Amino acid sequence: MSSAEPTEAEPTEAEPTDAEPTAAQPTAAGPAARTGPTVREPGRAPRPAAPVPAPLPGLAESARLLADAATTSTALVADALTRIEATQPTLNAFRHLRAEAALADAAEADRRLAAGERLPLLGVPVAVKDDTDVAGLPTHFGCDGDRPPAASDSEAVRRLRAAGAVVVGKTNSCELGQWPFTEGTAFGATRNPWNTAHTPGGSSGGSAAAVAAGLVPAALGSDGAGSVRIPAAWTHLVGIKPQRGRISVHPHSDSFQGLTVNGPLARTVADAALLLDAVAGAHPEDFHRPPAVRAADAARRDPGRLRIALAWRPPLTLTGAGPDPEVRRAVTALADTLARLGHHVEEARPRYGLIGLAFVPRATAGIAEFAARHPEPALLDPRTRSALRTGTRLGGRVVRAARAREVRQHRRIGALFDASGFDVLLTPTTAAPPPRIGRFDDLSAWRTDVAMAAACPYAWPWNVLGWPGVNVPAGFTRSGLPVGAQLLGPSRSEERLIALAAQLEDDRRWFERRPSV
Repeated sequence: MSSAEPTEAEPTEAEPTDAEPTAAQPTAAGPAARTGPTVREPGRAPRPAAPVPAPLPGLAESARLLADAATTSTALVADALTRIEATQPTLNAFRHLRAEAALADAAEADRRLAAGERLPLLGVPVAVKDDTDVAGLPTHFGCDGDRPPAASDSEAVRRLRAAGAVVVGKTNSCELGQWPFTEGTAFGATRNPWNTAHTPGGSSGGSAAAVAAGLVPAALGSDGAGSVRIPAAWTHLVGIKPQRGRISVHPHSDSFQGLTVNGPLARTVADAALLLDAVAGAHPEDFHRPPAVRAADAARRDPGRLRIALAWRPPLTLTGAGPDPEVRRAVTALADTLARLGHHVEEARPRYGLIGLAFVPRATAGIAEFAARHPEPALLDPRTRSALRTGTRLGGRVVRAARAREVRQHRRIGALFDASGFDVLLTPTTAAPPPRIGRFDDLSAWRTDVAMAAACPYAWPWNVLGWPGVNVPAGFTRSGLPVGAQLLGPSRSEERLIALAAQLEDDRRWFERRPSV
């Protein structure tokens, strides 16, 4: 592998269309406050809207500013709410805001800070995905129809609040988290801050768009087939899919037949690690209880010299998918960086086998379980109803057999680490750059699955295995669209992956580039 200095393609103007707006192109530094859109009132001359605050600082920086009394939680939360409301017509990142409650929480955080109390995230605004229960808000999970407010917080949100964070709202997800785009009849389309003609990915697309646009310092998403890593790749973020059980999914005991985990999205490795530490831990009813990690400490640690396997060939999907040339160029440059940093990088082929035969029953059975709880099934997308039927047929004995194969899959794919001696597997996070909004409209369930598998064939095997992975920004296409690479490891290897990601970040400094919204 060449150790030549990589270069990141300068984003250039992506092709706009008359029908679809595009965001301004990225700048190296975050923009200052700018005037919002013109507001028109009937019978009056147009007047400018109030200035939109600058992007919020990162998670660790926000916590530091609050602890040093350099700002207040009330100011940060108010700025977050203003940016969210100003960008809803263009980005549409949020499904629900808890504006009054968040400002009340912020005022209480300011009182606690003034009294000398210190917690990791005391007073810092964050967002969570709309598959996560927040007391007082409905959990629509991308679906249409009415839902009652959740009676209590999920375990992850309980831990966020215990760390002092202020939850400002819930971000958009596609219906039941099935697709790598965040669009639906219930809420419209969530758009990519780097170019609003394109998707931010999914299913944690709202969380990714919110963080990339500086609406919040960081956000929680969930990952059942790449749903944290894919939108992180397509919005130039760090996204961590932790070990199964690292972050509780309670009130669900084993979400999507063990495929789905919660994970952080942030602009830096340190911020993602800080959020991971804040929410990690089991609920008493959880099935999976891996031993604790110290992610923030790992982000400050030298990873040592590692053996890294670079794999271009995805698992069998019957689509013939391979990486787009621009994705391959970006990931090759990142691999060259790893080699220059002293790691041994070598092309290899993981023995995925027919892992898709285990994934499909588990994924569709999980969709069926969630869809069956919907009070108005006729409101569900036809593709969801198709998955419900498939999942119902493949439930029971078939899904139990699929789950029983996991031990053998651990041995076969784990041979890359155990027998071949690699420490980390590097692959593209996606095979393609972010698609345009509407790319998947009006497709049948089968055609959606084929198009989805062709664009995103790399992420989902690690959900079957339950092992950790980290998306890191890999660069941009020539038209200015972000792409990513994933660092994958064996069981309970988050600390190694986080340390390696932090080393890459120190060299490539991807956090210096952000979209102008």
